[in-house]
Amino acid sequence: MSSASFSEQRSDDLALDQIGPALSRLRRRAPASSKDLSRNLVLNVIADAPGETTVGGLAAEMGVAQPVASRTVAACIADGLLRRAASQSDGRRTVLELTEHGEAERNRFAAEQRKAFEEITATWSPEERIQFAHLLARYGADATAWSKKQVADRD
Repeated sequence: MSSASFSEQRSDDLALDQIGPALSRLRRRAPASSKDLSRNLVLNVIADAPGETTVGGLAAEMGVAQPVASRTVAACIADGLLRRAASQSDGRRTVLELTEHGEAERNRFAAEQRKAFEEITATWSPEERIQFAHLLARYGADATAWSKKQVADRD
């Protein structure tokens, strides 16, 4: 391997090693408060779920213990963002649903995040912005599929 190729490989490895810290910084930066971060995560998990979401399912998707998810859900219900409802497939189960206020809050978070993205990438070309947005959305979708496969492989 030539020294140029070795140098390029080393640079690529360093860039790949920065993915985790970069994603962590992204998560910490928007929305602004930890309360908003928790709410945004909960609202998005419930909205993006392919079916009904229980507190246990929410906890698993968020990677937290059920009591943590329960407290977060209780706060969201108290703030009018979520409601509990009977499952349509099993009336004994209680599922979580977004309220109109919850959907509006989710949209507000998304608008804040878009504004932050546009400010952060103000010096990027329009093509770079769009390409990054598409790749980040693709990464999110692929991460969800990967995570579900990991869970299925453990069972």
